[in-house]
Amino acid sequence: MRLSDLPTPCLVLDRGILQRNLATMAVAVARHGVGLRPHMKTAKSIDVARLALAGQHGAITVSTLAEAEYFAGHGITDQLYAVGITPQKLAQVAKLNAAGADIAVITDDLDMARLIGKSLIPVRALIEVDTGEHRGGVTPDSPTLPDLAEALGRSLVGVMTHAGHSYGARSPEQLAVIGEAERLGVSQAATRLLEAGHAISIVSLGSTPTALHAARMDGVTEVRAGVYMFGDLFQMQIGSHGLDGIAMTVLTSVIGRHPAQRALLLDAGGLALSKDHSTAAAPVDYGFGLVLDLNGAPTLGGTVIRQAYQEHGVVECDASLPYPDLPIGAKLRVAPNHTCMTAAAHDRYYVVDGTDEVLEIWPRVNGW
Repeated sequence: MRLSDLPTPCLVLDRGILQRNLATMAVAVARHGVGLRPHMKTAKSIDVARLALAGQHGAITVSTLAEAEYFAGHGITDQLYAVGITPQKLAQVAKLNAAGADIAVITDDLDMARLIGKSLIPVRALIEVDTGEHRGGVTPDSPTLPDLAEALGRSLVGVMTHAGHSYGARSPEQLAVIGEAERLGVSQAATRLLEAGHAISIVSLGSTPTALHAARMDGVTEVRAGVYMFGDLFQMQIGSHGLDGIAMTVLTSVIGRHPAQRALLLDAGGLALSKDHSTAAAPVDYGFGLVLDLNGAPTLGGTVIRQAYQEHGVVECDASLPYPDLPIGAKLRVAPNHTCMTAAAHDRYYVVDGTDEVLEIWPRVNGW
């Protein structure tokens, strides 16, 4: 089976690029002597997880309980559910743990910490620490931190943080500064709790940019990162990888030609690509994705998806190149702005390895 045989739109995953990305992150983390807990929120695939865990200690991060159940069913039991837990979801986690999983949860809420501490089925818990993103967590010096630890009691195993604000950096130097603040903040929180007599075995941090560019990791036990596996146009522009590091693209078909407007119409719109326009704030605005040829090469120059409707993508062709001579039904590939969002509506990957031959089909889990 070839890419030209596939229904569109669909996801194409280049295994060779994926494996290079995995190796790059493994080396980056290993130089600090800490563990890697890959975040599976983007891939949502046991086939990707197995590759990502090669040489690691078999622990992952998840963002939904659907992922948690799916990966536990495939034998990956050591998981961190890295979204603030609720009472109902705590009951779901306890049920999965009773069936053999070992899913840890996070919280920054005192009432929730009390519920976790009183759970009849023990559930490991980490306190979420805010080291600059200001999305969730308590600050490292918060007076609430020891109260949370006391409420969690024996359930407490560690602290975690996420430097999502690293996406605002535009140089390795800026990323290193944010990475150091992330490391310092979460390790300070851990030290406070250790000095208060609490058993802290996990000090967890992570984002792809800081994992790759942080200068130090002392005081940290593990790194969580996820988008590094597939890459995207935004990560490319903040220095996580090059264009050749984008492993996942969307295969799409030409459904309309408009030479006078130097435009094409594709069958990949907002649902297939997402409407994430994160590159608008980056040095180069790629609209809703960069259009590549069937082989995934940038032979169309700066041709981008300029407008995304639900099922239609309007292509603005590179003005410096001749209008592409493509028939209706011709297939192209689109490199995404934000691979996590783009993958979300799809249920499988068509796996290639540097050619247009489809080698495997890898299913993925969706839902919450």
